[in-house]
Amino acid sequence: MSLRILIVGTGGMANAHAESFAAIEGVELVGGVDTSIERLDAFCDKHGIPNRFTSLDEALAWGAFDAATNVTPDAAHHATTMPLLAAGKHVMCEKPLAANRADAEEMAGAAEAAGVVNMVNLTYRNVPALMHAARLVAEGAVGEVRHFEAAYLQSWLTQPAWGEWTTESKWLWRLSTAHGSKGVLGDIGVHILDYATLVAGSAPKSVSCRLTTFDKVPGGRIGDYVLDANDSFNMHLELENGAVGVVHSSRMASGHLNDLSLRIYGTKGALDVRYEDNISLLRGCLGEDMPVARWSNIETPPVETNYQRFVAAIRDGRTERPDFRRGAELQAVLDLAEESDRKSGCSLAL
Repeated sequence: MSLRILIVGTGGMANAHAESFAAIEGVELVGGVDTSIERLDAFCDKHGIPNRFTSLDEALAWGAFDAATNVTPDAAHHATTMPLLAAGKHVMCEKPLAANRADAEEMAGAAEAAGVVNMVNLTYRNVPALMHAARLVAEGAVGEVRHFEAAYLQSWLTQPAWGEWTTESKWLWRLSTAHGSKGVLGDIGVHILDYATLVAGSAPKSVSCRLTTFDKVPGGRIGDYVLDANDSFNMHLELENGAVGVVHSSRMASGHLNDLSLRIYGTKGALDVRYEDNISLLRGCLGEDMPVARWSNIETPPVETNYQRFVAAIRDGRTERPDFRRGAELQAVLDLAEESDRKSGCSLAL
């Protein structure tokens, strides 16, 4: 029997969801939901999806699906996920899980109470170097983690490799708080926080953060878009295991299209975890190499994608990470980072 998937939200990222789920044997894309009938029809025609709904209520009344993947805008995640959970549907939700900690906590609690498979699509869990590094640290390869430094760097505000941001709404909304943007912190901060703390093997204990919004155009406005969302963040984290580290991100990092990096240092060695130019790379300074500071490449086994693991978890009747609880934990850090910035970088405890 095939697993029937409903796609909620049919914007740009929904194409990646549709293609990834369609590639899994025994999975059927049975319906799409979007308030824009034009966008919905174009998407469903492209992916051969037979059933189309302009509201989630219509799709739930129909009900002939087993799981949903939520690719709506960030601010709509809570409102569109809660009815799916109430209906007992398995749900994958795009990151960040919600717009604030309270909503994310409610979603996590509802998913746990419903007993359904729930996952946040933290896409860099698909990177072999990241997942193998997390295993090595958990096995004690670097000893006790003491320090880390992580970065997520993009440059779409300094070059048009992905499109001209000054004229395209799909970029401009990300720069405007009135259009629902939480800036670079909310857009990709969740990814680098997950990247760093997953490998470190510990949850954040306290956070201090400064956000920066750069002057990009005269008057700070393009049409309806006031460009006031943060373009960069610099964060200091203390983890529950005693490790401390720095995390930063920018959309003005010229020379980096979409690059993530992490260096993690322990009492017995260190790891360098990279995902740059779509290449996964893990290097280590371990064992006999540590006294002479020699770094070597470490082979990393392939990993299943989030989409594959979501489907497998439903079929096997088990939980899978990153789940909504993980999404809520990360959202708590993002909320405190914003509060810390408002208090001029003060350190705040979780």
